[in-house]
Amino acid sequence: MKRQIRCASFFLTILLVPFLIVSSVYSQDTFFKGKTMRIIVGGPPGGGFDTYARMIARQLSKHIPGDPTIIVDNMPGAGMMIAANHIYKAAKPDGLTIGHFTGSQSISQILGQPGVEFDMRKFTYLGAPTADHFSCAFTKTSGIVSTDKWLASPKPTKMGAVGPGNLTDNTLRVLSTATNFPIQLVSGYKGTAPVRLAMEAGELDGSCWGWDSIKSTWSRAMETGDGIVVLQAAPKAHPDLPKVPLAINFGKNEEGKQLIDVVIHGGNIVERSFMLPPGVPKDRIVTIKSAFDKTLRDPEFLAEAKKARLGVAPISGDELTRRVNAFFNLPEDMKRKIKRVLYE
Repeated sequence: MKRQIRCASFFLTILLVPFLIVSSVYSQDTFFKGKTMRIIVGGPPGGGFDTYARMIARQLSKHIPGDPTIIVDNMPGAGMMIAANHIYKAAKPDGLTIGHFTGSQSISQILGQPGVEFDMRKFTYLGAPTADHFSCAFTKTSGIVSTDKWLASPKPTKMGAVGPGNLTDNTLRVLSTATNFPIQLVSGYKGTAPVRLAMEAGELDGSCWGWDSIKSTWSRAMETGDGIVVLQAAPKAHPDLPKVPLAINFGKNEEGKQLIDVVIHGGNIVERSFMLPPGVPKDRIVTIKSAFDKTLRDPEFLAEAKKARLGVAPISGDELTRRVNAFFNLPEDMKRKIKRVLYE
């Protein structure tokens, strides 16, 4: 009798599986159909974050059942902390809001930076289109055309950053401490687009931000020679920049090199994170994650990225989760060192 019951249960399960799959797809189609999804970007229009988000938004919808409308909203300010707080506290956890801001806000949280109202460990990470490859670029008129010129500069070079907690700011603070490059940090810009404009206006000498963003959004200056990359703040040289020196090789000592590795190299991996607020239903998370992964492999997305000169080397949501959690597991002495450099 028990054997007959088990057999009956087995065949009933086999019959129900297709129904459950169809039911789940239908449920998602019903929810997303006619809806408007938003990607909240922590930077202003015209920057690398904004460019990636808009390319993804143009292709993401077709991979979500129900084909919802997807728009991009910019929410710059406070080194992208405003966007992080909004996604965490204000955005409804219904799957209709995606955040795109720097994963380096993890450091802001573990160091207790004022204004943090989020927990980076509680976001659901969808993935990232690529790891960043921070590089330091200057205008030709600044006279900083090489690391030798930079080291020999008679005065600190004025370099722009987005704000505390952002990797542009973190990178310059670490370099000013861990190396002998003379740097005058000018922080508080709403994004890399305003930083570029300030460089072109002569208000700044240079800045450090992602190479993909540099070559895409500042392509004209790079082509004419008015913009020059003199340093790579990444663990190894980018294929586009084989002769440009690495920042870690200029570390004053072992502690300086550790700071460069943890803050800058680690920040590069999580920089371009896309995430959902805490509490989104699991079935919608599965749907959006799948759509995000498909978008990053979509031929139209890849063609647009190539045209825009933006790199695509996808990082999974699971990998981003692991990397973010690793910041919280840093030894206490390293946390104290980072806090001293970034905030004290």
